[in-house]
Amino acid sequence: MLNALKQFDTTLFYAINGAHNGFFDKIFYTLSQHWFIGASLVLVFLAMTLRKEARTWLLILAGIGLCFLLADRISVVCFKDVFCRLRPCHALGNVHLINGHCGGQYGFISSHAANVFSLAVFLTFVYKKSKTFVAVILAWAFLIGYSRIYLGVHYPGDVFCGALLGFGIGSLVYFLYSKTYKLVFKKKTENQNPS
Repeated sequence: MLNALKQFDTTLFYAINGAHNGFFDKIFYTLSQHWFIGASLVLVFLAMTLRKEARTWLLILAGIGLCFLLADRISVVCFKDVFCRLRPCHALGNVHLINGHCGGQYGFISSHAANVFSLAVFLTFVYKKSKTFVAVILAWAFLIGYSRIYLGVHYPGDVFCGALLGFGIGSLVYFLYSKTYKLVFKKKTENQNPS
């Protein structure tokens, strides 16, 4: 069973990584860069938080930071350093790489996927009333995850499991956020309207 899953993962990896061209090379390389992810989050924060949720900006920022911290550390310490699964660009031949960049030795699970999906899920819960925002932020996370396979640095299984971890972390952080939100703003409302 495990060998069949590994074979499927490798076959799917080659199908995605092998379907490349110069235009998409540039797009997916850009999507996968840390500066692009950071710039995207800054734009989201400015557009959504300061415009619609100005009073909760610090709480939302703390949630974003906690998502990133948990997803990044757990994906490395509890998965990459434990399973030690080589990235496809280290383990396979005939892998299409952009600028010859492969990344660290181990790839299970994808820290990129864990990070962006934890952030996307957290922000989806925070801004669930905006269907457009939810669609855009989830597409953003999906495309970044896909880019990791396209660029040859992760198997699809690495990205899928990273996305699952991210979903769990984003949900947990939102739970903590909602409890803190109620605690802080309920107390403020009670203090402003004493009985």
